[in-house]
Amino acid sequence: MPSEHIVHFMSDGCQLTGTLHLPDQPKPAVIIGCHGLLAHRQSPKQIALAETLNQMGLAFLRFDHRGCGDSQGTQHAAELLAARCRDLYHAMTFLQSHSRTGPVVGLFGSSFGGTVVMAAAAEHPMPLLITFAAPVHSGAIHDGVVREIQQHNTIRADSLAQFHFDIRPQLPLLKNILVMHSEADEIVPVNHAGLIHEAAQEPKRVVIYKRGDHRMSDPSYQRRFLEECRTWCRERLGASLGLLKQ
Repeated sequence: MPSEHIVHFMSDGCQLTGTLHLPDQPKPAVIIGCHGLLAHRQSPKQIALAETLNQMGLAFLRFDHRGCGDSQGTQHAAELLAARCRDLYHAMTFLQSHSRTGPVVGLFGSSFGGTVVMAAAAEHPMPLLITFAAPVHSGAIHDGVVREIQQHNTIRADSLAQFHFDIRPQLPLLKNILVMHSEADEIVPVNHAGLIHEAAQEPKRVVIYKRGDHRMSDPSYQRRFLEECRTWCRERLGASLGLLKQ
């Protein structure tokens, strides 16, 4: 049966905590998930995705970035993207030497987590990428995010004026990407999905949920999300990992 294991690894001197979901088979390939800006690894989307991937024979790691959830550290608004990319890199390095996992074959990111996995994949190409509601620059979301940060005591507010990011120059380096977004997203405008899809290389796919929101609160969209992820994994990894009939 699939199993869950609490794991710890280091990133820039901070101990980060994660949950590793393992299917009942030896040395499975792994997909890593990154949560949103003010979220943590207990995201219902990530838990449901982990269960779905385990059914396909894939492992999944969901972890708390520094200063979030059960992980150590402090978040600095001025360097959030770079710091979280380093956290993700150290998660990848940790899994490469883990005795019970095979290669890291994919990344999933929701909201700002999607920004993180795209920035990381531009430097470390992956066979599979999945994003949901991911912003590619901070311009359209900056004011709302700043208000949230000011109310969130795990992020230092002394550098809020420097909270800017723009990964549009990295988008042409991406491929193997499934881009999902809700048309009525109240935080990240849906046109960000179009920017990603237009700039990325093939293979790529974009899925827009009509009337959906940023948190994917509609159960019907949650089910469709899992099915889209399942299909993309079969298409991108099926031939090499034997997932075609899963």
